[in-house]
Amino acid sequence: MTEFDLAMSLSQSPEFRQKFPGVNNKVYFNYGGQGILPRASLDAILSTYQFLEEHGPFSIQANAWIQEKTALLRQDLAKELGTTTETLTITDNVTAGCNIVLWGLDWQAGDHLLMTDCEHPGVIAIIEALVDRFGITYSTCPIAATLNGSDPTQVIREHLTPKTRLVLVSHLLWNTGQVLPLKEIIEVCRQYSGEYPVQVLVDAAQSAGSLAVNLSELDVDYYAFTGHKWFCGPSGVGGLYVNPLRSPELRPTYVGWRGITYGKQGEMTGWKTDGSRFEIATSAYPQFEGLRAAIAVHQSAGNSQERYQKICQNSVHLWEGLNQIPEINCLKKTPPEAGLVSFEVKSDFSHHIWVQSLEKEGFFLRTIASPNCIRACCHYFTSPQEIDELLTKIVEKSQKGTIH
Repeated sequence: MTEFDLAMSLSQSPEFRQKFPGVNNKVYFNYGGQGILPRASLDAILSTYQFLEEHGPFSIQANAWIQEKTALLRQDLAKELGTTTETLTITDNVTAGCNIVLWGLDWQAGDHLLMTDCEHPGVIAIIEALVDRFGITYSTCPIAATLNGSDPTQVIREHLTPKTRLVLVSHLLWNTGQVLPLKEIIEVCRQYSGEYPVQVLVDAAQSAGSLAVNLSELDVDYYAFTGHKWFCGPSGVGGLYVNPLRSPELRPTYVGWRGITYGKQGEMTGWKTDGSRFEIATSAYPQFEGLRAAIAVHQSAGNSQERYQKICQNSVHLWEGLNQIPEINCLKKTPPEAGLVSFEVKSDFSHHIWVQSLEKEGFFLRTIASPNCIRACCHYFTSPQEIDELLTKIVEKSQKGTIH
């Protein structure tokens, strides 16, 4: 057994899985929606609240402690994502990070934004607001159709215009599970000659914590991520990476005391120059410690590349099993390259009814509206037994032809 196989087998052992108490009473395949919180995170959140109450939540000691722990969270995120602490803004979630970028650019009437047809409604809503406020235009390119063979980079190249200012893409598509060739897409945008240098904003809701990400190597402009999905952290903590070359031109929209500098008399003297410039005010700091604890648990199981490799092994196991069931059609015709597996059920019952029925029996998946399908998510600590149990249950329901 190789060192990798040993590490990953340990991560699926009963002892390691006990670090995630939420897996004990369910068969969970919803990590792309929200992860299972490890026990260490729950303990860290509680102990932080206890510490703050004991020492006074707004005391000199407590405030110093909060600053120290916030800096440590920034360090842990930077290590996981292959960047430096100065490039990171701590946010609430992906949508908050996208809002910082989309409202922070100096849009002019007639500017063009290009996005894919696989973006999340929350981000699309921001773009609609930009159209209404600034008079920009936007278009979508048909990335969904590239799932089984076409070149998404070429599709994006063909849809750039001389007025394109920003391209918005997801690194890992939330609906079909396709991993986009982000580095190649960025290079195409860098090489395009238009009125503006074309910048790239990445929705990393599904990629951070699942793919092995190195932001310094990608040379992306903006990368908005969250901690509550594949990192299995608490809700309400995420982050935004801003390329140092882009930071000076990105203006804060919502502002507060955390993003400014002060003089000797406490007077405001300007904006901070690092990622904290886009942070606002008081946050749920105990949740910060919860995310740090979750990241530590993952790192104890292996580095990001090793964990990603195991995620792929698990999702391939599921994909291969689904392909053996006549009533199932996997959207992706080749083995998955990440932890998302989307599939259709040939049935008289809707996918919503299927997911409802599975959840009643302890199997947690979700439906996707477009394309109309069911999505299952495998993490690195998802066990082969869980995958086989799900496959058995799907076979059982499809053969019976009835769902309760």
